[in-house]
Amino acid sequence: MATQVFKIPESFRKNVRYSFCPGCDHGVAVRLVAECLDELGLTENAITATSIGCSVGLYDFLNVDSIEAPHGRALAVATGVKRAKPDKFVFTYQGDGDFASIGWAESMHCAFRGENLSAICINNTTYGMTGGQLGPTTLLGQVTTTSPTGRNIEYYGYPVKIAEHIALSDGTAYSARVSLDSVANIKKAKLAIKKAFEVQLKGLGFGFVEILSSCPTNWRMTPEQAHERVRDEMMQIFKLGVYKDITV
Repeated sequence: MATQVFKIPESFRKNVRYSFCPGCDHGVAVRLVAECLDELGLTENAITATSIGCSVGLYDFLNVDSIEAPHGRALAVATGVKRAKPDKFVFTYQGDGDFASIGWAESMHCAFRGENLSAICINNTTYGMTGGQLGPTTLLGQVTTTSPTGRNIEYYGYPVKIAEHIALSDGTAYSARVSLDSVANIKKAKLAIKKAFEVQLKGLGFGFVEILSSCPTNWRMTPEQAHERVRDEMMQIFKLGVYKDITV
């Protein structure tokens, strides 16, 4: 049986200090993005836009051209980049608070317009970088620094189901929700990211992937406990699957 060699993606910067918290799934997500860029031959032609949050750490690891956006405005900035440089491969990498709260209008209208972009949203049910506040995807009953007695419907409303909303747009070519809680799901996540990239390459419209991710630091859990929470709690509300794919 041949031994599979674990290789560093070509699009990774070399000798970079790991900047995410121990056990955080952002590291896995960034690697999957890098592998997809490599395998599709996009590294030299890619431009990424992120805004504020843990997702901004993407810049530390990927050796691609990048542009910084104000909080929540990554897809607005990416739209300008793509329209100015239509020959470039343009994608965003954002957190759920950035994508679905502060930037909800920018995100949805990008999908409504059918911009030929790819977007990745990391859903860890909290504002990770700024201390674990309640976010748009915080689960009912979840305790955060700004919901100390847990999220309740009467005061905070329901969590936003991002992939489903994006799928409703006529301009969306692909919308899926995946998870990084297991090796099997990591493999599926990579396929979804690659598909979101491919629909842009084919000029089909907006490609989107929501990734369920753990946040051991703000959840105050071990990495193992955090992945159990993803499976036992998050997946019960945020169902995995492809919500729209115009190619099938």
